[in-house]
Amino acid sequence: MFDFHFDIDKLISQLTYNAKDPLLFNSGFFLFFFSVFLLGYQFLYKRKLTRVVYFTIFSLYFFYKACGFYFGFILLSAVVDFNLSNWIYTAKTKGRKNAILIFSIIINLGLLFYFKYTDFFIEIINDLKLGEIKPLKLILPIGISFYTFENLSYTIDVYRGKFKPVSSFLDYCFFLSFFPKLVMGPIVRASDFIPQIRKDIHITQEDISKGMYLILGGLFKKVVISDYIYVNYVQYIFDDPSRHSGIECLLGVYGYAMVIYCDFSGYSDMAIGMARWMGFTINENFDSPYQSSSITEFWRRWHMSLSSWLKDYLYISLGGNRVGKFRQYLNLMITMVLGGLWHGASFNFIVWGAMHGIALAIDKIRLSVKILNPKSKIFKLLGVIITFHFVCFCWIFFKASSFQDAQVILSQIFTNFNGSAWKPMLEAYGVVFGVMLLGYIIHFIPKAYETLSVKVLSNISIAGRVAIMLVFIWIMIQVKQSDQVMPIYLQF
Repeated sequence: MFDFHFDIDKLISQLTYNAKDPLLFNSGFFLFFFSVFLLGYQFLYKRKLTRVVYFTIFSLYFFYKACGFYFGFILLSAVVDFNLSNWIYTAKTKGRKNAILIFSIIINLGLLFYFKYTDFFIEIINDLKLGEIKPLKLILPIGISFYTFENLSYTIDVYRGKFKPVSSFLDYCFFLSFFPKLVMGPIVRASDFIPQIRKDIHITQEDISKGMYLILGGLFKKVVISDYIYVNYVQYIFDDPSRHSGIECLLGVYGYAMVIYCDFSGYSDMAIGMARWMGFTINENFDSPYQSSSITEFWRRWHMSLSSWLKDYLYISLGGNRVGKFRQYLNLMITMVLGGLWHGASFNFIVWGAMHGIALAIDKIRLSVKILNPKSKIFKLLGVIITFHFVCFCWIFFKASSFQDAQVILSQIFTNFNGSAWKPMLEAYGVVFGVMLLGYIIHFIPKAYETLSVKVLSNISIAGRVAIMLVFIWIMIQVKQSDQVMPIYLQF
């Protein structure tokens, strides 16, 4: 009567790593993974040691499903940095502390450099005819840029005496591998997270409502807005900008500004929301950055965990603003250029970082001259428009596959605009532009509405919330692109 066939090969295939279908928040398997995790977690989360073991096992499996046997690197880096930080803490002399810290920095950055930048420098050597070296074509381990920075901030904080290292390796492994933030951040500081590991967890109605709001909102931004705009418009523009008029390129740039924001902030929101459901707090990573009225404000709102990391561990280490105006501007430039290089091994990223560094230096000068810093609403609106367009200008270099492609986009916008083409464009891409507009409207909604939405969710019964989740997931499955769209920051 029932034709039940259990396919063991298919089950093994589902449970093992597949390079073409890595485990991400917006993949189908993640729904199963997260449901199984939550089912067990609700029975275990009050038992501290069991919770840590259970969570760490799931996190390592998540990482294995996301990047295969590269998950071994996170274990290796956990072993190295756990021991080095404890040696720094117990070292009797300043010289010994310095030596261990330098060794830690070399080990962490060396591993990152090897995988991320080796081929970049080989290419430079070959282009300058200084040698003829065959590129290694290394595969970048997913998440290495994020957990390398977490390791570094941990050992540096211990060195600076700001933080006592953990005595349990399991706790450190739990912190480093915590799966909601493992692959694409936010970059979490040990001093913020580790004290939460052994505390009593009380998950409140506000945690559930806020977490639900962030997860659903993040999924909507990633799947509905970002993926749709990218697949149906933006990728065509950036693949070959010379085939498109200036107006098409300009809207492609506006589209990419929304794509990268919704892609990354959506993923961050989901990570923060999931952590909230489990009783952990991760700091906000994006705060409506396109509402910024200056480039300084933009970097306080965009990828906040990275910008604060660069400020605390690089800019201040270089002397910050304590070494005179010229050095301050130079420190800003160095910080932003290295921040650009963190995003990828390419001259485009270096140029992108340098432009932001110059803009930040100019903005510092503006802020020091009171007459250029009025508080009127008109000036603020003008600041928002100028800042947004400067950021979009820089995104061209960030996204373009080469410096030449970036120049072509700019050339098309300024010399071949063809504004009369708006009518056929609207007929061909009306839905895309509608989704783009929706993205910008959502972005500019005042934050008070977020608080109100969370409050409304808090007043809905559990059955009602489950029904909302199921309907929302069903809608996401219907609108999801047939091929998985990889998150932009996954490659960083």
